[in-house]
Amino acid sequence: MRVTVATRRSPLALAQSREVAHALVRGGHEAPLLEVTTTGDRWSLAGTGQQPGADVKGLFVKELEEALLAGAADIAVHSAKDLPGVLPVGLVIIATPPRQHPGDVLVGSPGGLDALPDGARVGTTSPRRSAQVLAVRPDLTVVEVRGNVGTRLRALDAGEVDALVLAAAGLNRLGITRDDAVDLPLETFLPAAGQGIVAIEGRDADPAVREACAPLDDAAARVCLVAERAFLARLGGGCTVPAAALCEADGDHLRMRAWWDGTGRFVDLEGTTRDPAALGVRAAEGVGAA
Repeated sequence: MRVTVATRRSPLALAQSREVAHALVRGGHEAPLLEVTTTGDRWSLAGTGQQPGADVKGLFVKELEEALLAGAADIAVHSAKDLPGVLPVGLVIIATPPRQHPGDVLVGSPGGLDALPDGARVGTTSPRRSAQVLAVRPDLTVVEVRGNVGTRLRALDAGEVDALVLAAAGLNRLGITRDDAVDLPLETFLPAAGQGIVAIEGRDADPAVREACAPLDDAAARVCLVAERAFLARLGGGCTVPAAALCEADGDHLRMRAWWDGTGRFVDLEGTTRDPAALGVRAAEGVGAA
């Protein structure tokens, strides 16, 4: 069957969507791409420094979801961490391929944060990453650096910042290797909920498309994403307060670590794959969700 794949035009989004499309083709389907520029992309490239609104996450998926609802596309491929806590009525996550490295990397300082001099400029647009960097090194200066991965790396190489914090999965999917990159420890730099996971979104009432995408689904990635999204939902869905969550599966056993800057609390919990959402809710309540 023909499965039209909606995707953002950024290099990372295209790389992720092409992986999904190639997997569908290997399964005997046609999978043309429908490239879309989202409101978030326009904001990111505008360079005005102005925030577009409270729910920044939704601005990177809005037009893709509109294409699904209008029937212009059959699935949309997202970085799972970009998805808002609540999806539009009629849309669901229908598959989650295997998760890539969920953590962050520091680029520009192979010795890590400790090797940066006092006052060094660290680039990121993420409130979570900003809070985590300053918790470890309050003497550093966090600088907003927007744009796609390539744009941010060019800003680093041009000397606009001394280091960058980026998702390891994004560099891996783009095939970018840097001698000046080092993994940041998960003990102090828990990732955003869903980081490293690709979410394939589709219409709930479209069983043929769901069946076509079923072979792409990874059970471990799926249950962990359920837990992490339940954590976000319990915190308030589109909450802009920095928060982080990482669920890991080992057979039927789940381990969930979470942190919320609203209280500064960290939790490390266990659960099972039978009810990953309950684990996410417990994690949110443990960090102080009202």
